[in-house]
Amino acid sequence: MTHMAVEHPYFGAFMLLLITFGAFGLTLFAARFVSRKLARLDTEKLKLTIYECGPEVTKQPNTISAQFYLFALLFILFDVEIIFMFPWAIDFKVLGWFGFAEMILFILLLAIGFIYAWKKGALEWHSIK
Repeated sequence: MTHMAVEHPYFGAFMLLLITFGAFGLTLFAARFVSRKLARLDTEKLKLTIYECGPEVTKQPNTISAQFYLFALLFILFDVEIIFMFPWAIDFKVLGWFGFAEMILFILLLAIGFIYAWKKGALEWHSIK
């Protein structure tokens, strides 16, 4: 009874998964450590120099609007919810009227969320300038 866990048919695959997980983590850590030690830190001056006859380089902050992230989040949300309709469409005849009513309710909730996002201005694209 003490060796039952080792004799499981998937124990080897599980151990291989754990070893791979550990090796991947160690590889990432080693790559990060080595790249930070070998990286040149004096490239900032080169980036700020004038190339041929171009204008004076000025540092500008990277400003990405939060609207972009909200737009992407809404896209992913509605995209994933649309994926839930495919299994329903495959089993439409099996589910009958109850499945049809459930999908109408699901689409109604999606429409309410879409209208709410639209009214809040989440789908408006604002300029960052």
